[in-house]
Amino acid sequence: MASDNRYLFRAPLLDSEQRVIGYKLACQKNPQDNEFSEEASSHQLLALLPEHAGETRSGRFFLQVSPVARFAEELAALLPQATVLILKQADLMDEGNRAMLASLRERGLGLALQDADPVFLEPRANEALLSLLSHVLVAFDHPQRAAIISLARQRQPPLAVVVDKVPGWPELAACAGTGVSGIFADICRAPREIRQPVKLGPQAQQILQLMHMVQGNADIRHVEKVLKSDVTLSYKLLRYINSAGFGLEVEIESPRHAVAMLGYAPLFRWLLLLLTRTHATGFSPALMQAAMIRGRFAELLGQGFLSRREAENLFVVGMFSFLDRLLGIPVKEVLSQLTLPETVAEALLAREGVYAPVLTLAEACESEDGRTADFAAALSMKAEDVNHAHLAALAWAQNIKI
Repeated sequence: MASDNRYLFRAPLLDSEQRVIGYKLACQKNPQDNEFSEEASSHQLLALLPEHAGETRSGRFFLQVSPVARFAEELAALLPQATVLILKQADLMDEGNRAMLASLRERGLGLALQDADPVFLEPRANEALLSLLSHVLVAFDHPQRAAIISLARQRQPPLAVVVDKVPGWPELAACAGTGVSGIFADICRAPREIRQPVKLGPQAQQILQLMHMVQGNADIRHVEKVLKSDVTLSYKLLRYINSAGFGLEVEIESPRHAVAMLGYAPLFRWLLLLLTRTHATGFSPALMQAAMIRGRFAELLGQGFLSRREAENLFVVGMFSFLDRLLGIPVKEVLSQLTLPETVAEALLAREGVYAPVLTLAEACESEDGRTADFAAALSMKAEDVNHAHLAALAWAQNIKI
């Protein structure tokens, strides 16, 4: 496999309230790839980031680059306040890296030590090296996780602790109350248990009514009348639209203004975003952002070979694929209350039809297992195009005010 044919994956960094505060970005490792090179993957990753890092307004990118000294020039091109470099203990101890790492810290880049030996973190041990660090990363299943966290906190000033590779929701909840600075969790693929059947509340029903009206191109005056019956709903809708990065030179002031400037299709998607927020007890901002990224990612992938309307349908497919976990009810139940194109229902309920391969490709980029290449090849897509769409979707979702 060519060195420039790696596919990007991301792991969201969450705080204790399940808000996304950053991402770990890396290239997937294909188990069947006998020519895998960390240096080639690092080169490809660092070539991608400068174009997109400035598009985000919040959060940091955690990157593992090896060998560190080889990429001094590329690292200097990244935004310091948006970058944390993940180091192995050997990287930190290598005298050849010392001056460069000190320079990166002076510029404002974060340095995170991954799965350190607890002895290495002991007070008064390796003081000069440890003073370069801003973070300590420790895997959830690390046998000495508690000791590493304790030692990191004892330092003055304390090192920020991030727990890595948290496999699911129960483990995420267990970490959230321990005072760590962040958690890398596999929330995109982990099933989310709903303890009790959930019914759609009055606001969700109202949003579904509006979505149905928009689908039928109802008179905008009637749509506005329903929206005005709930001031909070109308406010949130306009807040989403005005943060969406459409490149408009004017602020959207009303749903009627939005339809005049953008048409009905974007209004449907913003109503869909509002729908995902109506789970009164189980709302997760991280899960909502994951759904937004998947939807936008699928849409951008589809723009290369589908019509504009069909690509817009892919946004709906991506968002709806998370709806059972966001709302606590089966997707089929929500679909029964809307008249969506048959191709959308096919992709969601049976993973069939023209949209299913694109959805599968977008999902594959949420994993580290390296299967993305097969799904991209089925759509005749190059890694470069998939990776750029992925980062563009991530930046877009981070800029939405949820």
